[in-house]
Amino acid sequence: MAEKLRQEASEELDAPETGPATKETQVIAIYGKGGIGKSFTLANLSYMMAQQGKKVLLIGCDPKSDTTSLLFGGKACPTIIETSSKKKLAGENVAIGDVCFVRDGVFAMELGGPEVGRGCGGRGIIHGFELLEKLGFHEWGFDYVLLDFLGDVVCGGFGLPIARDMCQKVIIVGSNDLQSLYVANNVCSAVEYFRKLGGNVGVAGIVVNKDDGTGEAAAFAEAVGIPILAAIPADEDIRRKSAKYEIIGRPGTQWASLFEGLASSVAEAPPVRPTPLTPDALLGLFDGDTVGRDVVLIPATIEQMCGKSDITKPTLEVIYDNA
Repeated sequence: MAEKLRQEASEELDAPETGPATKETQVIAIYGKGGIGKSFTLANLSYMMAQQGKKVLLIGCDPKSDTTSLLFGGKACPTIIETSSKKKLAGENVAIGDVCFVRDGVFAMELGGPEVGRGCGGRGIIHGFELLEKLGFHEWGFDYVLLDFLGDVVCGGFGLPIARDMCQKVIIVGSNDLQSLYVANNVCSAVEYFRKLGGNVGVAGIVVNKDDGTGEAAAFAEAVGIPILAAIPADEDIRRKSAKYEIIGRPGTQWASLFEGLASSVAEAPPVRPTPLTPDALLGLFDGDTVGRDVVLIPATIEQMCGKSDITKPTLEVIYDNA
């Protein structure tokens, strides 16, 4: 045995690989206001990427677990958190086939979250990624990993990919309304905050969904210094097909060129450092009639609050009646 070990130790090692990497995964986090169309955008984007020959993993990181519903024709996937709980009770381990499913080349899974009032959604996200790491997340061989995150929740779990440099870049889905751009601005603020702490994540751009041509999202993108990756029109055909869980981002269809262009932009757009707007600057993108900037804040009075006159006590000293 000793001689065998000496012989093995004396053998010349293979030279280290010095050529360029043959595979590099782009991990991209997509953020936006709830209901703005992140899941619609991602389902069609991931489908188009797969049809272009890319190996794509779509991970839903929203407690609603609706990211993959359009991809699978309205069917709900078993979530990682739900499956993990059931397997734990049964004394079993979670396997890839329990939580990851495939359609036309797109791999997809849902992290899930706790039921309403029974836990923290952000903590559920953290737990889900811990389980993904145990399943070999960092060893999987994908061209793109797309993470669908709710943007209008501010707890730490939802900021995980930005705070921990888990992704290379962020893409925002927004529209021409104040609330979605408020969320978009918050995401830019989060990116800038962690960049100041030494982070490397940047914003690659914004996808304008349900674009009605009014231009507020375009003005926002220009103001914060990020590009528009695609503008998806507010079209009745898109709305109707999406409501029926149809994929519209198929090669050769009416909307194919839109998602082909988005796929190229997502792949090639570099992450940039945004310049978030102040609340007043964000309001300035809209007409005063739209957001009510002429409203004056009128201080309330104690009489209005209590329905009686204000009793002013000159001192806190307790005065007792004479005995």
